[in-house]
Amino acid sequence: MQPATATTLPAEDVAVAAGFERFYETLRRLTPRGPLSLTAASTLRRLERSGPSRLSELYAPEGISQPAMTQLVTRLEKEGLAVRTSDPSDGRAVVVSITDAGRAAVAHRRAVRAAALSELLQGLTPEEHAAVVAALPALERLSDLAT
Repeated sequence: MQPATATTLPAEDVAVAAGFERFYETLRRLTPRGPLSLTAASTLRRLERSGPSRLSELYAPEGISQPAMTQLVTRLEKEGLAVRTSDPSDGRAVVVSITDAGRAAVAHRRAVRAAALSELLQGLTPEEHAAVVAALPALERLSDLAT
């Protein structure tokens, strides 16, 4: 089976992908500069959303190696944003949890990005704004499908 190319996919899907790429670039520009890398922030958001997780559950979804995740978690621990504890179901394993400081860091990034995005949203017509809001459930579902 040959891999899909832009010429073999529906034009609408290619347009959606291009739109998402452009919007992703916009979100990156709106993200506050700070001590957290995109991967660190994403890992903290995942821990906030999913709860305590083993390292083996964290590295693959973030697209990094297990040693890189181990280093990242070590940094997050030193910064007080995450903590490692024994897995209650298997004392030999370790789980990583987000701390209150980690939650605060995630909330701060989200608030700064939301404020910047809110300014952009004010530039939309009421119909465009409503369309963005109406698309949120489908975008959530799409994100769920990717995980």
